[in-house]
This record gives sequence, C-alpha cells and structure tokens, in this order.
Amino acid sequence: MTANEDVLAAVGPRLRALRQQHGTTLAALSEVTGVSVSTLSRLESGQRRATLELLLPLARAYRVPLDELVGAPATGDPRIYARPIKHRSGQTIIPLSRQASGLQSFKILIPAGPPQEPDPQTHEGYEWLYVLAGHLRIVLGEHDLVLPPGEAAEFDTRVPHWFGSATGEAVELLTIFGPQGERMHVRARPTKKSP
Repeated sequence: MTANEDVLAAVGPRLRALRQQHGTTLAALSEVTGVSVSTLSRLESGQRRATLELLLPLARAYRVPLDELVGAPATGDPRIYARPIKHRSGQTIIPLSRQASGLQSFKILIPAGPPQEPDPQTHEGYEWLYVLAGHLRIVLGEHDLVLPPGEAAEFDTRVPHWFGSATGEAVELLTIFGPQGERMHVRARPTKKSP
C-alpha cells in the first residue's frame, strides 16, 4: 500500500469521528454539504475514494482545515506540509492554506497529455487563478480563453466553468477559492498623496 493509499484509507474513520463529535446525522450532513447520504456513508466506510469535490464541502461543514480531514501531521513548524490530493481528472491539488473557512489557496498541477474535453461545472464560491507554467484553457460560461504564464482570471463559480491544458503540455497554477463569494482584492497601483 502506498503512502497516498494509507492516507485515503484513514479518511473514512476520521470523517465518521468528526460527524459523531459534531452530533450530526448523515442526512443532516448531506443537507449542509450537498453530498448524497449514500456517498457520505461510502466515504466513511472507505468504500468511496475521497476527492477534492467531496472533501471541500465537508471541511467547510466541520469548520476544519482540509489537511485535518486527510490526516496531515500536526507540527509546530510554520511551513505548510500539504499532502497532495489526486483528482479523478489526473490533476494534483496541493493545499497551501490551513484555515477551514474564508479564502483558501491551492497549487494545481495538470499533467501533460491529450487536451481534455471541457465538462463545465458549477458550485458556490468565487475563484481567482494565476498561471505559473504552461497554457491554461478556461471555459467560463460562453467564454473559451487561453491564459499563458503570468496571466490571471477571477470568476463567480456559479457560472459553469472548466479548466485544463490548452495544448497538451503540463500546466501549473495557483488558485484562491472563497466558498461564500469572498473576493480577493488587488491594488493596481499605490494611491498618490497630494503634496
């Protein structure tokens, strides 16, 4: 068994313990997260693989950092030792923040390979992303854009969206996600003080 499989195997009991600590039922948790009761049950029993789409709403519901759900080691070291999460699309998602609520940041690695067919999805929140390497294709509502390294985009995630490699090359990007519509504020230039 690999280290990642060990971590995933430990997620189920941790989710069950958190739910019991919060004194909630699978039905109540399903209502809060939008994840079906059967999926939650299979996650807790280890019969369903934990994915980012499933873990993010659970982390918000329990008000715990995502790395606590996947069992990142407790440490007094201020550096973040994030455990990568492998997405079903092949993407690797690395949490870069520890807070359970508010803005959360991730590094996403999209592997090289044939360009994928877009499958736009929606969910609550607001997202900002910045391309570090490669060319990112982003489909956002009626827009179909290619972002080269150094470009950024921000959008309401209730708009159907999808992103992947535009050319088949590997892509690296940073993303900041606000689950309740929090937006990142960027100062374009300093304000000038009058003499």
